[in-house]
Amino acid sequence: MSNLNNHFSGTRPPMWTLKTFIPFDFTKHGDGTLKGKTLVITGASRGIGFEIAKRAAKDVANIAILAKTITPHPKLEGTIYTAQKEIESLGGKCLAVQCDIRDENSVKDAI
Repeated sequence: MSNLNNHFSGTRPPMWTLKTFIPFDFTKHGDGTLKGKTLVITGASRGIGFEIAKRAAKDVANIAILAKTITPHPKLEGTIYTAQKEIESLGGKCLAVQCDIRDENSVKDAI
């Protein structure tokens, strides 16, 4: 984790804040799409993360989706496996990884 400390400030993971962020300008690099790019998206089994992954899939991106849901929830739709299937049906390559970002060990395992 010491390498991460070069990019984040704070003394322990719950206190980290990103020091710098340089957005990638797709209009200056390549064809303006995510084609061939690799994305890691957390919380991608449903909601905003899933929508971002689906949009990237349309550009034929490589997508690693990280989410904690591996079994169907009685009230909430979607698991990392159902998301993976839909993302791949849209043209993206997808790797589904179970990860609860609230748990440091889970994040280490996912990495």
